[in-house]
Amino acid sequence: MRKPLDKDLVDVLIKLSESGWELIDVPCLAYLNGADNKADLIKALKQADEECGDCGCEYDPLYKVAIALLSEE
Repeated sequence: MRKPLDKDLVDVLIKLSESGWELIDVPCLAYLNGADNKADLIKALKQADEECGDCGCEYDPLYKVAIALLSEE
């Protein structure tokens, strides 16, 4: 069983899940709902950061924050 999620991680994943970008919103929601998809989520976040991480949108810094927080779990 997975330990309870850190509040900061939950906040970031909720924000990312509201992006409307299927690449990240689907795995974020799944993880928030208890799926064992941490590796897939990190992979999606890294891809999102590579594709869009410097476009200037509000999500740009959140990819790196989410990856860091997931790595600490």
